[in-house]
Amino acid sequence: MTSPSALTDTHTRNLAIRRRRTLPFIAALSRNIPGVAGLVIIALVVLTAILAPIISPYSPTAQVSRRLLEPGAQYLLGTDEFGRDILSRVIHGSRISLYVGAVSVGLALVSGSIMGLIAGYVGGRVDTLLMRLIDMLFAIPSLVLAIVIAGLLGPSLTNAMIAIGIVYAPIYTRLVRGEMLVVRNYAYIEAARAIGVGHIGLILRHFLPNIAAPLIIQTSLLLSTAILAEAALSFLGLGAQPPDPSWGAMLGSGRRFMELTPWVAIAPGIAIVITVLGFNLLGDGLRDALDPRLRGNT
Repeated sequence: MTSPSALTDTHTRNLAIRRRRTLPFIAALSRNIPGVAGLVIIALVVLTAILAPIISPYSPTAQVSRRLLEPGAQYLLGTDEFGRDILSRVIHGSRISLYVGAVSVGLALVSGSIMGLIAGYVGGRVDTLLMRLIDMLFAIPSLVLAIVIAGLLGPSLTNAMIAIGIVYAPIYTRLVRGEMLVVRNYAYIEAARAIGVGHIGLILRHFLPNIAAPLIIQTSLLLSTAILAEAALSFLGLGAQPPDPSWGAMLGSGRRFMELTPWVAIAPGIAIVITVLGFNLLGDGLRDALDPRLRGNT
C-alpha cells in the first residue's frame, strides 16, 4: 500500500513538472508583442460582453430617440433606423459573437477531434472512409456550405451555430488525424502498448496531451473565422433574428443607409474587425509560444 508521504512526494513532483512546462510558455507569450496585444483585445471584448448590462447606456432593443440621429454627446454612435442606440447594440452584440464563436468552435472541436482520433488510431478502411468524407466537405467552400446548412435548418442563431460547427469540424479531423499518425510511431507509445495500457488509456494519457498544442492554436484561430461566419449568416438573415443585436445583422440592415448615414454600418463593422484581429494575433502568439522551435525567435 502506498504511504501518504509517497503520495505527497508524487504530487509534488507532478506540480514541479507542470510548473517547468508552464513557465517557458508564459515567458515566451509575454515576449510576443502581437500575442500580448491580441490577449488584451480579447480580454477587453470578453469584459465588455460580461459587463454589457452595466456599461451600455440604453437597452439594445428599446427605441430611445428619433431615427438615424448623428453621433453626438447623448448618443455616441448615433441611432439606427428604428431609433435604437447603436453603442448599446454594439456592446450587447459582443455577447452574441463570443457565444456563437465559443459554441460553434466547441462543437467542431469535439466532433472533429473524435473523428480524427478514430481515423488516426484505427487506420485502415475506417481511416480511408472518414478521410474521403472529409475531402468531400473540403471541396465545398466553407461559407457556401454554412449557408446551405443554415438554410435547410431554418434561420436562427442555434441553427447558425450548428452549421458553423459542421463546417469547421473537418479542420479538426484532419489536424488530429495527422498528429495521431506522427505520435503513434513514438517509442513510448509502443512501450505503453507493451505493458498493457488499454485503448482509452493510450488516447487519454499519451495521445491527447501530445496533440493539445496544435488544437489550442487552431481553436484560437477558428474563433475569429467563426465570428466572421456568424456575421455573414446574420447579414444574410440566416443567423440572429431581429431584434437581437448581432453585429452581422446590424451590418445587413445598415447597408441600406450607407450613403446618408454610414455610422449605422461602420460601428458594427469596426467591432468585428477588432475582435477578429484580436483572436488572430492571439493565435499567432500561442503558436510561437507553444512551439519550442519558435520560442527563441519571439
